[in-house]
Amino acid sequence: MNIYDVVKRPLITEKAAGAQATQQYTFEVDRRATKPMIRNAIEQLFRVKVLEVRTNTIAGKTKRNARARGRLTTQSDWKKAVVKLAAGQKIDVIEGA
Repeated sequence: MNIYDVVKRPLITEKAAGAQATQQYTFEVDRRATKPMIRNAIEQLFRVKVLEVRTNTIAGKTKRNARARGRLTTQSDWKKAVVKLAAGQKIDVIEGA
């Protein structure tokens, strides 16, 4: 799997922004990606040293679909990764650097 396929996008939420003060960054990643794959991709993309990778699979939400006459449909599950960096390193997530 290509490193650009592993990391889909950074997650910009209030909780993720608060965690950036402690060198932790949150990304949406491919569901098949493993922790070593995520570590390798982040280190190559942003040229930083990753200390720890934590992952969590988020269950898709159930919603009513207006096009399907109000039937319940389920969105796809997705995976997020919280990456902790070495002291003194950072990723400019908002600027996309």
